[in-house]
Amino acid sequence: MALLEVEKVTKRFGGLVALNDVSFSVAQGEILGIIGPNGAGKTTLFSAISGFAPPSSGDVRFDGTSIVGVLPDRLVRRGLIRSFQIVQTFADMTTLDVVTTAALTRRPIREAIDYAAHVLGRVGLAGKEHLTPLTLSLQDKKLLELAKCLATDPRCILLDEVMAGLTMAETDKPIAVVRELNRQGVTIVMVEHVMPVIMQLATRMVVINFGEKIAEGSPADIVKDQHVIDAYFGEHLDA
Repeated sequence: MALLEVEKVTKRFGGLVALNDVSFSVAQGEILGIIGPNGAGKTTLFSAISGFAPPSSGDVRFDGTSIVGVLPDRLVRRGLIRSFQIVQTFADMTTLDVVTTAALTRRPIREAIDYAAHVLGRVGLAGKEHLTPLTLSLQDKKLLELAKCLATDPRCILLDEVMAGLTMAETDKPIAVVRELNRQGVTIVMVEHVMPVIMQLATRMVVINFGEKIAEGSPADIVKDQHVIDAYFGEHLDA
């Protein structure tokens, strides 16, 4: 059963067509990877789905109901949340405060504080509750981004390059967190440029180029698709 459905979504910014007639669906409990060159429209797609930049035309359905025009905070309460490519947080708050703020979407204050501490432990940030985000390593900032999403009790998370900037060794913890969330029933849609990561995690992939979907299939099929090789992998695939 499809939890998230994107149907013929087009997004225009003036005369610029950032997305053109993009369609795909995501099954409950799936990990879907979205790849494509820089500027292909991947982050715009997440913004169209999550309410930050509603589509110019087409439809987005979550759990069978259209969510076009629904504000992001309302979508979070329905169980759909996104992370951001550039880590965004409150610099003068502690990590516990940051995650508590996310947890308040579902819980009263005392319960939210307790749950936030629990979530920080789940993502590997136990003992860092009273640090500020600015003092964290990049890996820990990425884990904090995951914690913020997790604290809202999501059904589906849109992860926008959560592994960007990390070494392969540093991706181990975020990968483990994503896998554990998925094992617990959370549906994951992830935009990622780090191919070894997305090849490990995704059960299916969608490829976008110049705002259009050019391929869809298993990771094994996608890396052999000549259109994808020409548009995205190029010479790097043979290196």
